[in-house]
Amino acid sequence: MMTEWSFQVKGGNPLHGEVTAQRSKNAVLPMIAAALIPKHGKTVLKDVPDIEDVRGALELARIVGAEVIHDRQTHTVEIDASGVNNPVLPPDITQKMRGSVLFLAPLIMRLGSVELPGSGGCNIGERKIDFHHRGFARLGADVVYEDDGTTRINLKRAKLTGTLLYLDMPSHTGTENLMMAASLAEGETIIENASIEPEVVDFGHFLAQMGAKIEGLGTSTLIITGVKDLHVTEYTPIPDRLVIGLLAMTTGITGGDVVIRQTEPTHLRLVNAKLEQMGIQVTSPDKHTLRIQRDPNKHLAPINITTHPYPGFPTDLQPCISALSTVADGKSYIRERIFENRYDFADGLISMGADLIVSQSDVLIVNGVSHLKPAKVRAGSIRAGAALLLASLGVHGDVTITNVYQIDRGHERIEEHLQALGAQIRRVESKPATQPSLEPVN
Repeated sequence: MMTEWSFQVKGGNPLHGEVTAQRSKNAVLPMIAAALIPKHGKTVLKDVPDIEDVRGALELARIVGAEVIHDRQTHTVEIDASGVNNPVLPPDITQKMRGSVLFLAPLIMRLGSVELPGSGGCNIGERKIDFHHRGFARLGADVVYEDDGTTRINLKRAKLTGTLLYLDMPSHTGTENLMMAASLAEGETIIENASIEPEVVDFGHFLAQMGAKIEGLGTSTLIITGVKDLHVTEYTPIPDRLVIGLLAMTTGITGGDVVIRQTEPTHLRLVNAKLEQMGIQVTSPDKHTLRIQRDPNKHLAPINITTHPYPGFPTDLQPCISALSTVADGKSYIRERIFENRYDFADGLISMGADLIVSQSDVLIVNGVSHLKPAKVRAGSIRAGAALLLASLGVHGDVTITNVYQIDRGHERIEEHLQALGAQIRRVESKPATQPSLEPVN
């Protein structure tokens, strides 16, 4: 039995101070999965964020037979996969966490088969994983779909065989899964239309440090030469650009002067440019630091955004900049081109007094208002929850955000970071729950 939490926020305070960014959820999740491949030794991951999705991934690793040590004080994870022996992934975890799909390739490589009851994740639209399955099939695996939605994948022979693979969409989990499989396939594999997201590139470097031979990281064409084995390693994932983007925008909506340490500013180049268009000053005192400044007495300018795969504007930060635009001086146009249900935050913002509508052409049109108002809202997904949290900091009054589990899936102790910057926010117990919400669940 676990506790369900809410955030109580009293907004309207400009933020000031320094904060250190957490490491990337979307980089560390495939690393946890890949750590199941080596047959000997311990993989060590450093600066691992203590968030719900990481805990779920580590529990999956334990269930399939790995020994896992998670030191939350030092943010270190050690994974010994020598005892991996269970190819069946449990539905109570996979249906809540999209990242469970990343366990397909490692278990195929280690055990010759895998059974996936179904992968969850945020309810933000259709997120097919059939291109994962088609890729495994082209590499030589046997893929079977059961009537109950379960997928079973088995090796037809001792090893997969390298081939040409093409992704209809540059999916980061699809790219990562096929990178793992290709790394141990016989011969050469070419992956076309691969994701070039920073987290995918970082994961590629991690695989290379394990002994994989990968050419073309950072481009849409990957050439992978299969090796006999991958070995354990130690690695620190990149900073989380999505959490950094949220922190930057909180300064934008409240005003103030905030320094964010341990960042990779180049990963947010377009986001930073859009914030500057809105009247928020973004500078980089050094190559791993961002400084965000905004005069709270000056109005924000409206913005036009269209989401695209990297290096375009990230879909995961679209909800936050949409929330920011609710108090801009004018009309903003937000076009979501990745997921059709990414506007799942809209009703919450309307409850807080935002003036917005989704047009027939699926464009979010936001008419800026002078101020948002107190309300009680519910986080329906990681990014929707982040958007509502952002908006609440701009309210001159009290806001309650329920179902904080969703925010916790991707943000480690976000309320403590915001408190350190001067925000009035506290975590309170809502009610006991037997399990986290299975509604829209980065």
